[in-house]
Amino acid sequence: MSNADLLPSLLFKINESQLALEATIMELSNWVEQRGAAEVADNVHGAQDAIDKNEEFIGRRSR
Repeated sequence: MSNADLLPSLLFKINESQLALEATIMELSNWVEQRGAAEVADNVHGAQDAIDKNEEFIGRRSR
């Protein structure tokens, strides 16, 4: 199997990992926010916007 044949599988796995990390970060940011650190949670939510944009791009390329 050539490297070119592996690329779609690799992109799929990267995307899958990114989604898992995003879910984990969201859970942690919700936990932090519930404990009164709204500013920290806002910063995390802002960083998640970049994750979302990248996920959309990767998802389009791996189909």
